[in-house]
Amino acid sequence: MQKYTKKDILEMAKAEDVQYVRLQFTDILGTIKAVEIAVSQLPAALDNRIMFDGSSIEGFVRIKEADMYLRPDLSTWMVLDFEDSSHGKIARLICDVYTPYGKPFPGDPRFILKQAISKMRAAGFENLNVGFEPEFFLFKLDDRGHPIMEPLDQASYFDLSPIDGSEYVRRDIALELEKLGFVIQTAHHEVAPGQNEINFRFSNVLQACDDVQTFKQVVKFMAHKDGYLASFMPKPVAGINGSGMHTNCSLADKNGNDIFFDENDPMKLSLVCRKWITGIIKHARGFALLTNPIVNSYKRLIPGYEAPCYVCWSDANRSSMIRIPATRGSSTRTEIRCVDSSANPYLALSGILASGLDGVLNSKDDEIVPPVYDNIFSLSADQRVAQGIPNMPNNLHEAIQDFKADPLMKEVVGEHAYGKYLEAKEIEWDEYRSQVTPFEIKHYLEK
Repeated sequence: MQKYTKKDILEMAKAEDVQYVRLQFTDILGTIKAVEIAVSQLPAALDNRIMFDGSSIEGFVRIKEADMYLRPDLSTWMVLDFEDSSHGKIARLICDVYTPYGKPFPGDPRFILKQAISKMRAAGFENLNVGFEPEFFLFKLDDRGHPIMEPLDQASYFDLSPIDGSEYVRRDIALELEKLGFVIQTAHHEVAPGQNEINFRFSNVLQACDDVQTFKQVVKFMAHKDGYLASFMPKPVAGINGSGMHTNCSLADKNGNDIFFDENDPMKLSLVCRKWITGIIKHARGFALLTNPIVNSYKRLIPGYEAPCYVCWSDANRSSMIRIPATRGSSTRTEIRCVDSSANPYLALSGILASGLDGVLNSKDDEIVPPVYDNIFSLSADQRVAQGIPNMPNNLHEAIQDFKADPLMKEVVGEHAYGKYLEAKEIEWDEYRSQVTPFEIKHYLEK
């Protein structure tokens, strides 16, 4: 993370011929919003004097409380070289949202995550390092630029060109990300036709969430530039694998040491790590509304497509919700596999962090959840119950009820965001359940 001053940014804007600056923030549903200003207004922006109407943003405030101020995080300055620069370059700053009274706005997802980070540091941990593994589909467009739901290729896992028709698009995306400072680790075709994955280096939790929002922007822009639609929808096509966003987490102390590693443990996992896992499992159904927030999320979390339907952990079992990758030492981490890219990353990680910390701080040694080595998909419901393995919510309605039933979730997101978020999700479920689908017409119309 760069440490820029106001002077640095003004000088870089001039040197790069920046003409416009986007002041970006994220609404409660995870959508990136922006106020665009001419570069002449950049000094005012850097002095936190740019205002916007919060009453028109999902989950923000009422009309009488509309005025909000954007406070740029100077470390997020980025020149967006991939965009059209024929009229001068465009740069961006990610902002925190403040009230006119100089207080952080409690409905700002980035602020909610910062509060969770503060609680983590008060507990004696310096950083939560996070590495995302976002998957996405590439679909063809018709002559009018509308998606036709035909995948770019018919390739599968790790295929190469020419079978992998996505290769050149994926390479374009990766190269643009590297220009922006991302450290790309792997890029490859995924299991389903047209499905891809690009992984970038982990960072502290706040920067990781900023980065994944930038990642989505770049992926969508570059795919459209090449004539395709990039979709982060969890399950856009029935009958094939859906897209997740596996989330790798590890706690670090003030010296940067990975606290999840223990050389003397048979699995090389510390007691802190085991308690962290216990907390995640305890609250998994509660935070599902944050990590899997839309109706379509639960079309992915079904057996048969490598998605984690059941709440358990293992160091070897890929059918579990939490997997411990084989690497140890400074790379010891928990891979939380239920998360998908429709999630607001700031809220999802707030829920995960608070849940893990609850396990670390409050789990007794005899409450620690043991690993599972069976293929969970092969177990009957009775066998899973006997082993204490719950399933993830079956649909958005169940997730809403589980979110309400877990007091930690209201504590995590705060009263304002809790109410606004629940209201939006309940409306979404009501709209969905009132639809008459092609499935119903096909199966019931003539009976």
